[in-house]
Amino acid sequence: MKRCIILMMDSFGIGAASDAAEFGDSGADTLGHIVKWYGKHRPSIPFQLPHLASIGLVNAHTLSTGRPLPYSIGSEPIKGAYTYAKEMSRGKDTLSGHWELTGVPVDFDWGYFPDVPHCFPEDIIEGLITGGNLPGVLGEKHASGTEIIKELGCEHMKTGKPIIYTSADSVLQIAAHEETFGLERLYTLCEKAFDLVRPYHIARVIARPFVGTAAENFTRTGNRHDYAVAAPEKTLVDRVYEEAGGTYAIGKIADIFAHRGITKQYKATGLSALFDATLRALEDAGDRSLIFTNFVDFDSSYGHRRDAEGYGKGLMLIDSRLPELEACLTPGDLVLVTADHGCDPTFKGSDHTREHVPMLFFGKGVKPGPLAPMETYSDGGQILAHHLGLTLKRGTLQEVMDHEAR
Repeated sequence: MKRCIILMMDSFGIGAASDAAEFGDSGADTLGHIVKWYGKHRPSIPFQLPHLASIGLVNAHTLSTGRPLPYSIGSEPIKGAYTYAKEMSRGKDTLSGHWELTGVPVDFDWGYFPDVPHCFPEDIIEGLITGGNLPGVLGEKHASGTEIIKELGCEHMKTGKPIIYTSADSVLQIAAHEETFGLERLYTLCEKAFDLVRPYHIARVIARPFVGTAAENFTRTGNRHDYAVAAPEKTLVDRVYEEAGGTYAIGKIADIFAHRGITKQYKATGLSALFDATLRALEDAGDRSLIFTNFVDFDSSYGHRRDAEGYGKGLMLIDSRLPELEACLTPGDLVLVTADHGCDPTFKGSDHTREHVPMLFFGKGVKPGPLAPMETYSDGGQILAHHLGLTLKRGTLQEVMDHEAR
């Protein structure tokens, strides 16, 4: 039985890309700077990722940056095939990274809202107010999702006006209280917003529900929902759904691919729950299937929040659970640990960072050792496609499985 498992460590970059300066990201290094942060600020806490190190993470980082990590995070014998990949898409966003990995790089420019007060066009705001029968809206600016609900959450609950905001990504986000505004009403409003932003080439509209009674206890819930533009061509997700064993989507993967090409969806909130759901999907998935998990917390809770300590703790959690996954693998299973972009928690601002991403393959039949650097994420996707008896439109082939294991 041959199956592929993608562990998408959302925002886990391993060094500035060659074109990082064009994005204002020279010097970014998500992994390297987390390691450095722990060594400086938490020297009594051993920051160790032995299982990720054993599948080539440290070596991939060295290939990417040309320098060793400032401190050791593990030196297990290498049992994975490893390298780094460059992004050829023109952005550094979620959709571009996921689409490119699955064979459809983004060769056009997304639309973005300017970082100014009242940043949304009048037709979008008026369309939301009229279409949603709203007394008005709050926000209308670039903001941190957690900070803006602290700032405007009480006013939102008092007035019934939803909070509309954006970021450096191609996105419009709407935050509303699950109880006083209503979850289904928020979803309906986001569907209207998704129609309104289409002429502006915006990639996603995100529903951001929260609960609580005051600024100090407002908390975003796990009922987030992304409304995303569908990929312009068939991705690996579509191909596996149509021609192989089906695609099993964990976390926000179904949203990212506009719910196209999904055999079964597993909703979960938090790193541990997402890992649990991955193990359940592995039990359900049959031959020539794809299990695809996005660990969104690395991006939304730690990267954007510039929380190096939380990011590191999350990495150590996933690392500690990798042996559970490895124990569930059968001969022919191939796992890829990768990312969609960077989000260096020590870097300026709160935006994603243009970085190389790891391409770490492991499984019972994987031939350990380095792979050539990949000029596009699609090269990694091509390996998975080939393993399942498919090909991608874009991407070259680098063999990672021992012929004897076939």
